[in-house]
Amino acid sequence: MKRLLALLLLALIWSGAAEAGVKPDEILDDPVLEARARMLGKELRCLVCQNQSIDDSDAPLAADLRRLVRKRLLAGDTDEEVKAFLVARYGDFILLRPPIRPSTWLLWGGPFAVLILGGVSVGLYMRRRSARGEPEVDELSPEERARLERLLAGDSRPAG
Repeated sequence: MKRLLALLLLALIWSGAAEAGVKPDEILDDPVLEARARMLGKELRCLVCQNQSIDDSDAPLAADLRRLVRKRLLAGDTDEEVKAFLVARYGDFILLRPPIRPSTWLLWGGPFAVLILGGVSVGLYMRRRSARGEPEVDELSPEERARLERLLAGDSRPAG
């Protein structure tokens, strides 16, 4: 019984977490438009949170953007027109998946460049390290060898 109650509580918490950003007063009456608004909200970045969609964010700016998206959908805009409107206003940064173009090449290629640079650096370091080989060890003098043998035998008295 306790497990069932825990599972129900977890399900309630989880279902509420999925709609953490969208408030009940923002939801459209038309389920088709609401579904479109939700899909758009998952593609648009919260400008305050930066790594959250406006659909997931509780920030006031994200709420304003959600209302703006719904207003544009109610006015008859297509999904692409809504995104184009927001990009014109906020730039490509508002898109969670910005388009690949010269201005975003660094954004898309940067992580790969850093990974390749790191691999090359590690490779060069390992090559230099192996090229040096083992450090040269001088042979022990007869006095040093005798002292070492005494130390190994347990005699820590100085020689002489």
